[in-house]
Amino acid sequence: QVMNTVKQATAEKTQQLERQLEAVAKVRPDQDHKGSVRRINGTARFLDPHTLEVLEVEGTGRRRITADHFIIATGSRPRKLDGLDVDGQVIMTSDHIGEMREFPRSMVILGAGVVGCEFATILANFGRTKVYMIDRAERILPFEDADVARVCATNLEKKGVTVHQRAKLIKMCRTESGQAQYTIEHHTGGCETITVDKAMISIGRIPNTDSLQLDKAGVEMNERGYIVDEDTRTSVPHIYACGDVTMDMALVNVGEIEGRRAAELICGYDGPPLSYSNLSTIMFLDPEVAAIGLNEQQAQAQKIPYRVAVYDYSLVNRAIAMRAPEGFVKLLVTDDEHMRILGMRALGAHASTSLEAVALMIQQGISATALAELFHPHPAITEGLQDCVRMLMGTSIYKPEVFRTALRLSRVSYGSES
Repeated sequence: QVMNTVKQATAEKTQQLERQLEAVAKVRPDQDHKGSVRRINGTARFLDPHTLEVLEVEGTGRRRITADHFIIATGSRPRKLDGLDVDGQVIMTSDHIGEMREFPRSMVILGAGVVGCEFATILANFGRTKVYMIDRAERILPFEDADVARVCATNLEKKGVTVHQRAKLIKMCRTESGQAQYTIEHHTGGCETITVDKAMISIGRIPNTDSLQLDKAGVEMNERGYIVDEDTRTSVPHIYACGDVTMDMALVNVGEIEGRRAAELICGYDGPPLSYSNLSTIMFLDPEVAAIGLNEQQAQAQKIPYRVAVYDYSLVNRAIAMRAPEGFVKLLVTDDEHMRILGMRALGAHASTSLEAVALMIQQGISATALAELFHPHPAITEGLQDCVRMLMGTSIYKPEVFRTALRLSRVSYGSES
């Protein structure tokens, strides 16, 4: 039932896009051109900076296409480990999960980034699968602050997920009985071998650039195969790159905005360059995690002075009413009189409802103090964000010195500023 629902939703979206492409490709009797889009299904490679050769899917025909401009948006695929046989049935990637017909009794997930943690959450939520995770780092979600990762890890463990922390994968293979067996080395030096029904490799993604022969077009790539770009422009002025093929965040909303930007540049509209400072994302974990802008470890790595307020969900009216007090809102602002927003993290029920307002404020450079006097709906999770601002201004009703474990107010500075 779960897979059927997913496939129905996917098919619906695909049909919408197909309908759009067909409509704009039709010949218009009142105009001379043959439509604004022409789709060719096939595998393409560059012959020179202005020419593609396309091996068409249907038949064996080869077609040459010349153009004044190109946009490369070939996406990415799950990264695999050398020497590890991914058969798609027992040892899988995220591409294969949708083909499972029943819940495995047990599964190991290699990697504890967003995708690995999301699938661990999904499977654990159904209560039908014992989930193991292998993570080489000291904690899951290592790119996020420790308080964020700690809540997510605790909840995974409450659901019965076993996280092999600071563990190194020694071997993984499919057994003769059709299961997956893996051996890990713990940070203490001891080794452990476990047999599970399924294994999923979730160690990142790699760009789909290897077959494009970008060297013949003169497009610069880095050592990992990503296209080097600046505001979607590659090293070749008439060739643009969007989405996962670049080093920017591999997110759908990023790919769409970059595609729009490339199209505008091609049509002669320059405008301001893309800014990723207000990039927001949702991690579909339990609790939900909403993220935008900088977190604390990023701000500290860049030595940016900041003030931070943390407001626990146990004090947020909507969370109390929902009986869902687990989580918090964290707001980072500049350590000056302007108090511009640097970033926000929210964990818990309806966490993502705060993202859009913060994204707009970061983009416009608006002071966080503007949130203090807004008439927020009541009760709403966004009241927690408002109270973060009021804490920073010293006007909150609840005081950090009273609710010491639920509220946090800090200032981080460097050198003579300390």
